Amino acid sequence: MSANFAYKNTRDLKFILKEWLPTEEIFAYPHFADYYSKEDVDSVLDPILKMAKELIEPSNEDGNSNPCRYDNGKVFTPPTFGPLFHKLQSEGWGTSNIDESEDAMVLPHILKSAVWELFLAANPAFLPYIILTSGAGELIQSFASPELKEIFLPKMMDGTWSGTMCLTESTAGSDVGDILSKAYPTDHPRIFKIKGSKIFITGGDNDFTENVIHLYLAKVEGSAKGTKGISLFIVPKYWVNEDGSLSDNDVQTTGIEHKLGQYGSVTASLSMGENGNCRGWLLGKNPLENDGIGEGMAQMFEMMNGARMETGHSALACLANAFYNARDYCQERIQGRLMVDPKGDRVSIIKHEDIKRTLLMGKAHIEAMRAMMYRSYFAFDVRHCDPDPDKRKKANNLIEVTTPLCKAFPSDEAWWLIGEAIQAYGGYGYCEEYPVAQIARDVKIYSIWEGTNFIQAMDLVGRKWTMGKGAVFADFIQEMRDFCAANKAIVEAAASGETGQTDLSLNREFAIMEKALDAYGQLQMAIGGYLSKKEFSMLPLYARRILTATSQLYAGRCILDQALVASRKAQEVGPDHYDYNFYIGKILSAKYFVRNVVPNVWATADIVKDGDKSALDISLESFDY
Repeated sequence: MSANFAYKNTRDLKFILKEWLPTEEIFAYPHFADYYSKEDVDSVLDPILKMAKELIEPSNEDGNSNPCRYDNGKVFTPPTFGPLFHKLQSEGWGTSNIDESEDAMVLPHILKSAVWELFLAANPAFLPYIILTSGAGELIQSFASPELKEIFLPKMMDGTWSGTMCLTESTAGSDVGDILSKAYPTDHPRIFKIKGSKIFITGGDNDFTENVIHLYLAKVEGSAKGTKGISLFIVPKYWVNEDGSLSDNDVQTTGIEHKLGQYGSVTASLSMGENGNCRGWLLGKNPLENDGIGEGMAQMFEMMNGARMETGHSALACLANAFYNARDYCQERIQGRLMVDPKGDRVSIIKHEDIKRTLLMGKAHIEAMRAMMYRSYFAFDVRHCDPDPDKRKKANNLIEVTTPLCKAFPSDEAWWLIGEAIQAYGGYGYCEEYPVAQIARDVKIYSIWEGTNFIQAMDLVGRKWTMGKGAVFADFIQEMRDFCAANKAIVEAAASGETGQTDLSLNREFAIMEKALDAYGQLQMAIGGYLSKKEFSMLPLYARRILTATSQLYAGRCILDQALVASRKAQEVGPDHYDYNFYIGKILSAKYFVRNVVPNVWATADIVKDGDKSALDISLESFDY
């Protein structure tokens, strides 16, 4: 099989939810207290692990073998996708989770995210159909009138209809302010005629729901130029009549993309209003009654920020599954003899030094990324539920700062790291019969989706650095300094007879973190110096490297915090306990990440301070040679 869901267990997720983060605070909120507690984590995750393996993984194989196709204006998805979509809906794991009524049993965001990680790893091409429907439903829930909610939400929540978001056009991708889609008033104040086209619309059409509800960006004729004039419309594939019946809404699928990966996920081109009969419902203020200002971008960003987190999480799930597959292969593959015992028996390759290094490199990155991501997911629940406005504000600030990190860092690093997982297989890794080849193809899109990672980098240095006149990001850095100061003086060596000469103390790691924090301050000062001299091109020139360094710094802080917990636990349970190796593994993952990855922060700072302008100075003609 080319597809294989290789999560053996959910131990790291349970560590995060039950031992590391104070999730008892989340479960105590009135919104969740009657339904969940920490003791329920196992009862949620254990059956989901089984479901991912037995129910969702087979559809991944189907999506790879029977890719989406387009024929005579119609889209056909892999045969298993429709039944799986409706199965998950019927069992409560679909878009029903957008229900925010008082009596709705909704999972805490952090627990739901653990569920979705397992689903995403099992079939990354399938989940966008559910995720995008949920996101579109959330926008309708937030900004639509009660009448529109009644029309659209029930059928989106039960999976009868699906949803998308429509931003990109052939002439406007990242520069969304230049979109050409237009909206024209009708006799109804909230209904507009829509004319335009969109490309790269994930889930833009399918053959398993009765309607597709597009959240569509367009400019009302006469609105302001650029992003200020953009409005958001509900544009259904089929118009919903007053009696609930459906009729043609002049929405046409003009083709689907033939992609590097994710063959089971439809990426459609759409044409609206080819015959002048496409209609959409305006969400928010009419720009013609609001000084030409539309609310579309602000509304869409409510969905976009969540989508960016989910995109980074999808990359993390693919990365984890790739390395778990590589781990299993390396345990089974017999080849070579140990350098320390050249005349001994041949051994499984996982015992070779470079393979162990490769697998630990993957494990350390996965656990560091997962730590930073779930710390942000924790903040989502605080922001949504905590009665203390100060706590909600602090949670929101953390989410704002870390969203570009959580989106870009996993999706950037997953590409080359999965290449290392392929390398661990040797030649077999390059063959489509083995899962890592497909995972590599599937993962690449995440660095492009939801704003390319350069956009994430510019969001970090252009917006997040300056939030609250710089105070928000300064607090983010200060928290890491406080974390180091509070813990470095009390860390102790965690010795064990089972680990031989392995040093489990964390003193060196805290010293590295402090050096990295100092270097990051120098990096920011260097950028400030360039801007003061009006050398504005230096900011985009170094933005992506800065985002990577920022992510490595924050991920280092998060995984080191986990190591502190793991060190205490290891000492409590002792070497004979079944969890002992898990805790020692957590400590060594943190040590590897901090000592091998975090030093890139000061390497990046040195590069930024050096101020090499070769990429700015080279002439365009020089690229021809």
